[in-house]
Parts: sequence; C-alpha cells; structure tokens
Amino acid sequence: MSYRLPPLPALRAFEAASRHLSFKKAAEELHVTPAAISQQVKALEDYLGVALFRRLTRALEITPHGAAMLPKIREGFECLAAAVETARSADDGVLTVSAPPSFASRWLIPRLARFSLAHPHVALRITGSATNTDRRDESPVLDASVAEGRGEPSKVTIRYGTGNYPGFRVEKIFSPDWVPICSPQLITAERPLATPADLRHHVLIHDETIDDETQASWSEWLKVAGVKGVNAQRGPRFSNAVLAAEAALDSLGVALTLRPMVEADIAAGRLIIPFDIPLRSPYAYYLVMQEAMARRPAVAAFHDWLLAEAHPDEVLADAR
Repeated sequence: MSYRLPPLPALRAFEAASRHLSFKKAAEELHVTPAAISQQVKALEDYLGVALFRRLTRALEITPHGAAMLPKIREGFECLAAAVETARSADDGVLTVSAPPSFASRWLIPRLARFSLAHPHVALRITGSATNTDRRDESPVLDASVAEGRGEPSKVTIRYGTGNYPGFRVEKIFSPDWVPICSPQLITAERPLATPADLRHHVLIHDETIDDETQASWSEWLKVAGVKGVNAQRGPRFSNAVLAAEAALDSLGVALTLRPMVEADIAAGRLIIPFDIPLRSPYAYYLVMQEAMARRPAVAAFHDWLLAEAHPDEVLADAR
C-alpha cells in the first residue's frame, strides 16, 4: 500500500511543538534550532493548506485543525516507537506490571500461578507502587515509563482511580466495595459483635491511604450502617491496606477494606465480614496501557487473563 505522507521531520516538529506549545522547547528536545522547528511546521502547514498554530506574542496556540490532527499523530509515533522497540528487544516475552501494593499482594499474586501455567513463555515482573492510586482533587500522574513509552519492552499499569486517563487504553477490572473485616475470634469475644452498634466496644483499625482521599472512612461506613455514638476516629492507624488487614488477622480489631483484597482470607476462614453492609467505592481498578502496547502478545495475554480472573462468572457463561 502506498502512503501519501508529509516528511517525517515535519510531523515530529509539529508533535513536539504542540506538546510544549513552544518552538524553543521543541527545538531543545529535538536538538535543532527554533528556526528549524518553525520552518518544518510552516512546511507542514503549506502541505496541508491549513494553519496548525496561532503565533501569538511570546506564546503558541494550537488551532482546531492542529488539535484534530494531534491525537492520531501521537498514536502513530507511539506505534512506530513500539515497532522499533519490538525489533530491538531480544525478548518480547518480558512484561512488567505496576500495581498498588495491596492489589499486587492480596489479589494479583495469589492468582499468578494460573497465568504462568497458561502462558509459560511470558516472564512477569511485578512492581508495587503507592502512586498507582488517584488522589481526590488531583490530576493523576501515570508512571513515566508507561506515559512516555520508555523503559521495559512491555509495561502496563493497574490503577485504582476514576479511569479518566486521556491518551491511554483503559480497561475496567472491577469496582470494589468497602466492607468491615475481623478475626472470627471477635464474634465470640467477651463483648461479641452481634450488631454494628457493638463496634463501640471494639478497636477500629484505620488504613491511612483511604481516609480523606476516597471518602471510604469509618465515618462514612457508620453513616451507611445507621450507627450513632461510635467514635470513628479512635483506633490505630496503618500506612497501607496490607498492614491494616494483617492487624485484623491478628485480632487487633475491625478494619475497613476492599472486599476483593480479602476474598482468599474469608474463604479460608481467617477473616470474616461481621456485617455485610457495603460502602460503594467512588473508584475502580483499571488496566492502563498505551494503545500501541496493547497489540503485543505478552500484553494481550495478560489483558485477557486478568479480565477473565476478575469476571469468572462471565467466562463460565460464555463457555456454556
């Protein structure tokens, strides 16, 4: 197939200038002069017959024509970069998965044996990062190697947040609920947990990564449960969900956690949900990747396996 395209340097100059909204900064990135960037952009505008930028005093503003063309230009460069990286890489079977620590340790890792059995030629590298959680009233900052296409040959991110990550392929894994958890020993303790109001006699365990960030606090849960007269601020605090769950396992008290993170402990009888009163999370878990990255065999295999693990009932229904 024959492609009628403008010169690649002109497209590179346009993409860099639109990202920086500056010929000078684009020139620094591409190691040329600002005049060279200006000439390349002008040549592209002449080729297209439309203006791509408005040259303002000490400022650059992209036009509607430029804004309309930009996403596909960036996608094209991402595809080119992915193709070059694939050819350069000796082992495209290596896949790095970055995830929130609690998701990695309590949901993902216990299931990885099934992935390895189904895909023995994919070498996984799992990294835990607390930055893979959106913060309320803050714009999400994605991992640099995912956002820029640098680093490992193949990399994806599992993120707990809103799912609004423009420029990336985003797949929802699941929307979890917050539930109270505790050791079975607390049910038969001197002051048993028979009703939510009985929490006033027990220690409340706090996960500091959720309070005041995602609105999933003991105060919110007690409101949903219709409980009054319980001090929602008392009790020990832990820096992450893994430590909070461990404290609950050791019968320290009652913790508030995401249900999928403790499914294995509940199934084994190590933990129980004393009151099945869920608090809906405003966030969900998402698989985030570059569109070009999604076409790689290792990434595609992980994508399909992950969604099947998250929705086993749907897989069984399809098989019938």
